[in-house]
Amino acid sequence: MEKQIKKWNRAAKSLDWAGPGIERRYGKFKRELFSKANGKILLVAAGTGLDFGHLPDGQDVTAVDFSPAMLARAAKRADSYNGNLRLLLGDIQRLPFPDIAFDTIVTSCTFCSVPDPVKGLVELRRVLKPGGRLLMFEHVRPGNFFLGLLTDFMSPISRLFGPELNRRTANNVQRAGFEITREFNVYLDVVKIYEAQKSNN
Repeated sequence: MEKQIKKWNRAAKSLDWAGPGIERRYGKFKRELFSKANGKILLVAAGTGLDFGHLPDGQDVTAVDFSPAMLARAAKRADSYNGNLRLLLGDIQRLPFPDIAFDTIVTSCTFCSVPDPVKGLVELRRVLKPGGRLLMFEHVRPGNFFLGLLTDFMSPISRLFGPELNRRTANNVQRAGFEITREFNVYLDVVKIYEAQKSNN
């Protein structure tokens, strides 16, 4: 895990540099998705706080990341959120919260980077209240055969300095005990929106 933290500490500056372009392209999709968040909200892998502006105003938000460098940059944006927003250092695979603590959980390009994605998703399910929602904006392994093979080929390189490109996130969400209620293709079957809730199993 220490190796992962160091990698993302190094990436904090470049994430801020690349972020504005990404937000111009995908910000409207995030705002539409995140507008459904309410109650006690958990934002996991908060990064440098670029997503704070997409959250609905007046909410009670806890934003978690395991990279101190990311959180240091996020702190500069936290004060501009029109609501109650707390920053917390923590690992999505071992969240420091009791069971059923949150009404909504939001992820933004998170599960391409979690070392054990199913373990992280199981933790999210644990801290989500019955009837709560999981709102996910993620890039995933595309279903297209050739694009899928390309991401399989590129992932061993990309994971050295950033995310993995071939995560089968929909399958992982279901394996963790969630039911996907909505899947929306944002871009080329690579950038996806998922809405999910706890299954009864």
